[in-house]
Amino acid sequence: MGRELRKQIELDATPEQVWEAVATGPGIATWFVPSAVEPHVGGTVAQEFGGQLTATGTVTAYEPGRRFAYEGPETDGPRYAFEFLVEGRDGGSTVLTFVQSGFLDGADWDGEYDGFDKGWDLFLGNLRSALAHFPSRPAQTVVAVVSTAGSRDEAWPPLLRALGLAGMPALGDEVTLAGPQPVTGVVDVTTPEFLGVRSAEALHRIGAEGDDGCGVSAYHYFYGAPIDRAAVTAAWQGWLDGLFPQPART
Repeated sequence: MGRELRKQIELDATPEQVWEAVATGPGIATWFVPSAVEPHVGGTVAQEFGGQLTATGTVTAYEPGRRFAYEGPETDGPRYAFEFLVEGRDGGSTVLTFVQSGFLDGADWDGEYDGFDKGWDLFLGNLRSALAHFPSRPAQTVVAVVSTAGSRDEAWPPLLRALGLAGMPALGDEVTLAGPQPVTGVVDVTTPEFLGVRSAEALHRIGAEGDDGCGVSAYHYFYGAPIDRAAVTAAWQGWLDGLFPQPART
């Protein structure tokens, strides 16, 4: 049996709020990626991961207010299983347990496991922030991604320069990111893989992941006035494509 990735966080939100956030398409979009969920066993889960990539899976458990699970995506590789368990606590808080299984054994899978581990730390942190700062507000979610042959450490200097930063800022710093659309806010995430800024009505996350080939990403969650999501996505995707041009196909 392969390894299992398990995380547990306590959230200052009701079980109903947490369930809505982790088991419905609009809720998942507030902290992860644009999603659609058919709320029954056997239903489809569809998620947009940027670059015109949509992954689909199948709902394997749907117990309203308590347990949501699905398998996917439908690929030739390993079929991962994802499970969310919601448990209310005295005082009104909620404990969320997340489990991902389906990893293959062996050293060749260490990087895959590590990448998911760090990625879920970011996204579950997004969930905490969304519930704390933008409770019960829908999000218009923008995802842009690109890959580069270099490493994470090679990707960050040009990324930070393009964002108008001299270096990685510290938690709590107020900054303005000079991307395709300037963003002013407070730094709320700094890890070797991610920089996060919370503005008045949005969460913004810039990422660079990988040591032998690197995925560079921009995730934005807008909780305020409506935006032209297609245009904003195209702007950030074009910005990343310009920073990390892809090799010409022969």
